[in-house]
Amino acid sequence: MKISFLAPFAVIACSVFLAGCGDVPQANAVEKPSGGAPQVYCSNYPLFYFTERIGGDLLEAKFPVPADTDPAFWKPSEKDLLAMQSAALLVTNGATYEKWLTTVSLPQSRILDTSKSFKGEYIASKYTLVHTHGGGDAHSHAGTEFSTWMDFQQAIWQAEEIRDALIRLMPEKAATLEENFDRLAIDLEKLHLDFSFVGPGIDLHPLVASHPVYSYFSRRYKLNIESVHWEPETVPDAAALDELKTILTAHPAKWMIWEGEPVAESVALLKDMGLESIVIDPCGNRPAAGDFLSVMKQNLANLRKISL
Repeated sequence: MKISFLAPFAVIACSVFLAGCGDVPQANAVEKPSGGAPQVYCSNYPLFYFTERIGGDLLEAKFPVPADTDPAFWKPSEKDLLAMQSAALLVTNGATYEKWLTTVSLPQSRILDTSKSFKGEYIASKYTLVHTHGGGDAHSHAGTEFSTWMDFQQAIWQAEEIRDALIRLMPEKAATLEENFDRLAIDLEKLHLDFSFVGPGIDLHPLVASHPVYSYFSRRYKLNIESVHWEPETVPDAAALDELKTILTAHPAKWMIWEGEPVAESVALLKDMGLESIVIDPCGNRPAAGDFLSVMKQNLANLRKISL
């Protein structure tokens, strides 16, 4: 079962130094390592989940980002880069997600940009404020919005790119890879349909998000979201609360969407302002419990609370 097909990869077969380059073309031929199951490195957890679901025990999927780190702002160590140099495939999100790719040298023929086929649908980020996550390095969300997989139609397209690359890597296993992809696509399509049904039911409710990671999600599922820059583990200070109050004058939200479970004090402060809290976890990193599918099902259950 093929859900959809967009433009194929651009073809290039050389390894180049990536620093200073803009869009990086990718190859339609993937080198297969000699002996053993091929190792496939993934730059975020959703891609790792898709790769594991499609590849199964035919490959060894790797996700090197520590549990306490946002993969979008992670930087690989020398050890990580050495491992990626010898991997059969590096599965990336694209859409300015892997900013570190512009500063390293990796075999170009093994880099897969899973969102390049819908590049024309990228959303430019309007959030350029420099900030930190939990004491990490300072960064901004400048460039394009990158949580592409939160639009589950786009997630299917990204999974298709992974399937096609794995078939090029292991053509003799094409039937198994197709079957595994079909099962994953059914799950993603079910999520897409469920969120498509719930979204329009709450499109008149203004919402506030704790972080600007919901652009593709809100566009696809018709949600009216304005964002601040808060962290679930940090209680907002007076300046942050004043910023929110200013937003609420023109955008009278009654619900705050959080990336993760907020601390109780933050929930209480919002309740005093007339806002309830729910969690819609983008699941960029490996969840503490469950998997990508179970997290998204919980997100759906949480979003339904708004329409009650």
